[in-house]
Amino acid sequence: MDYFVATTAAVVLVGIVVSLHYEALNLLDRLTSALGNHRTTLLAVMFGLLTAHVIEIWVFAVGYMIVVNVFGVGTFTPDSLTLFDYSYYSAMVYTTVGFGDIVPQEAIRMITSAEALTGLALITWSASYTFLRMRKLWRD
Repeated sequence: MDYFVATTAAVVLVGIVVSLHYEALNLLDRLTSALGNHRTTLLAVMFGLLTAHVIEIWVFAVGYMIVVNVFGVGTFTPDSLTLFDYSYYSAMVYTTVGFGDIVPQEAIRMITSAEALTGLALITWSASYTFLRMRKLWRD
């Protein structure tokens, strides 16, 4: 049953962050299309994307906290993590850095693997979007 809860949580979290990322890109595209200066446009794109990634990391962090503390699914070593520990762990997984100082145990690993794949996909999506915006700006 724990793996069902963790897998369901992983699917829900991935759905939330992918939807958030799509909406962030859509909003950035609309907001920055009106900017005339190339420098301002690219800075707005970069800061907007970084903000989106931070929000997505925090969504996963809160998801870990809820799944572990409310549903009692899986643990971390060391235990007794704070919200900031969860966000740090989430950032390490999302960016696929994975220092290994916080280690998931049991079913919570399902969310960890889903976050790593999702983070990689969303970071590359952001890089592709940035490249396309730069190419368009530099052509004009």
